[in-house]
Amino acid sequence: MVNLDKPEHILKILPHRYPFLLVDRVVEFNPGRNLVAIKNVSFNEPHFQGHFPENPVMPGVLILEAMAQAGALFAGATDPESMKGRLVYFMTIDRVRFRKPVIPGDQLRLVLTLAKRRRDIWRFVGEAYTGEDLAAEALLMAMTRDADAGGSLKADDAQTGS
Repeated sequence: MVNLDKPEHILKILPHRYPFLLVDRVVEFNPGRNLVAIKNVSFNEPHFQGHFPENPVMPGVLILEAMAQAGALFAGATDPESMKGRLVYFMTIDRVRFRKPVIPGDQLRLVLTLAKRRRDIWRFVGEAYTGEDLAAEALLMAMTRDADAGGSLKADDAQTGS
């Protein structure tokens, strides 16, 4: 198990960097069960220049991306030895619901719960909260691949993930 209490630990697992790193810190990690991460939403983020200048709202796809990054952290911290030289690729999202707008100044709490793992396929239940309010929820599926192999999915992998 990997320690996730400092930003540099996140940077060791995730390949993302500004402006696309959407996890600021991990506040809870229970191997095999769940991970809780924080994304501090700042007005200085570039997407707010156009979404929407007079009424800024965090794009839903970025909330989903933040969930996916938290899932990648979960995978990387759960099995660090087998994750060396590998990346986590976001495969599918299902049952997405946006419940509440996320705006600058909000602190987005990302809760990722492992639903199932089979080999290199990971399924998560993702929830994003602002305060006690559910802002978004989704079912996510991801796969791990060698970093130099890219994210191509073979037919046998797709069947394994179902």
